Amino acid sequence: MEATIDLKKYNSFIEKTDFVKKTGKVNRVIGLVLEGNGPAVSVGSVCTIYPNNRPPVQAQVIGFRDKTTLLMPLGDIIGIEPGSAIESMEEYPTYKVGDALIGRIIDGNGLPIDGKGSISAMTEYPLMGTPINPLERKRLNEPLDIGIRSINGLLSFAKGQRLGILAGTGVGKSVLMGMIAKNTNADINVIALIGERGREVKEFIDENLGEEGLKRSIVIAAASDEPPLVRLRGAYIATTIAEYFRDQGHDVMLMMDSLTRFALAQREIGLSAGEPPTTRGFTPSVFSILPKLLERAGTSSSEGSITALYTVLVEGDDLNEPISDAVRAILDGHIVLSRELAAHNHYPAIDILNSISRLMIDVVNKEHQKCSMKFKDLLATYKSAEDLINIGAYVKGSNPKIDMAIQKYDEMITYLRQGMFDSCDWRTSLDELQKIMEV
Repeated sequence: MEATIDLKKYNSFIEKTDFVKKTGKVNRVIGLVLEGNGPAVSVGSVCTIYPNNRPPVQAQVIGFRDKTTLLMPLGDIIGIEPGSAIESMEEYPTYKVGDALIGRIIDGNGLPIDGKGSISAMTEYPLMGTPINPLERKRLNEPLDIGIRSINGLLSFAKGQRLGILAGTGVGKSVLMGMIAKNTNADINVIALIGERGREVKEFIDENLGEEGLKRSIVIAAASDEPPLVRLRGAYIATTIAEYFRDQGHDVMLMMDSLTRFALAQREIGLSAGEPPTTRGFTPSVFSILPKLLERAGTSSSEGSITALYTVLVEGDDLNEPISDAVRAILDGHIVLSRELAAHNHYPAIDILNSISRLMIDVVNKEHQKCSMKFKDLLATYKSAEDLINIGAYVKGSNPKIDMAIQKYDEMITYLRQGMFDSCDWRTSLDELQKIMEV
């Protein structure tokens, strides 16, 4: 009996394997940019540099100048000198994903840092992703329970929606993300901590996320001391992992803190490569790369979804600074965190009147929508008359709407507040909202 050999797996290997190694040499180092004589590869390719008497360092091609190749390291450049060998490794960067990633903490290069050993993930996914045909995206009409009363009731999310969390420093972004990660009914959380301080990474995992939250989460930590390319890579790896689980039919909650530091990392790269600075020093590539990253979230032709939350650090509490302004135009809504509310110990410090979910109308019924609009209207009425009320200048009976706002105000504020360890499901959020809005 003749034996048959299945050549498919060998053909696949041959197609993916480059049997000719493309090499070059380092000419000079300027800041974080390495100029090399070769190798002849494309932008985005990953190479290995071999310093003298030190471990090899991976670097990524970021551009070309005249006949030189511009690379930026994914590690420490100490030891690299003119003449150090460069070897092409990967022209189309990929990342291995799988269920083994759940409950793990990895760095910006995708390597485990939690001391639990290696990760046996086998499915390769392209790191930069494949653009989704807009016509293949499923409509967003199914609500997602966030576990936070004010969001469920007044800023209802859809599965597959992309939202920004706009806030200055120290107003509770990390706490809000931790609450959502623990309370949401999404199947899997993918949490990318991009450019965070090392201390805050540990605090977020231990205090905000907790052991229960980590059991169904994957955390990618690319701290502020990492090279800019590693911070970018961390964001891409997080999105790639989310895409994999979406394709498996899961509802994924992707949270990235922060998108601003992602943009700052790209600015560093752009300026080093010779791009001209534009608004507040940001290079043109920053505003080109943002939609490419953000558009990878949402729905596709698969049964799963990626609901994405991106934090944006607003410089000087200016909601119209370049990054927040660009992000608002791309995303499907935004949540504004108020420093004034945080100063009054009002948490989560969500400024309901300046926040919006553009898809709320598609996921709630008419009664829910009516109660939400009435709540916001009464809150806005109270805010507009607050000075008169506080100094005792308002006379009861002068305006029926203001009278009702005063009557309901304490209940509304109680509704908007929630402890960081408390959870409130969708049904309870709606019931409490309807109860407050009853005349």
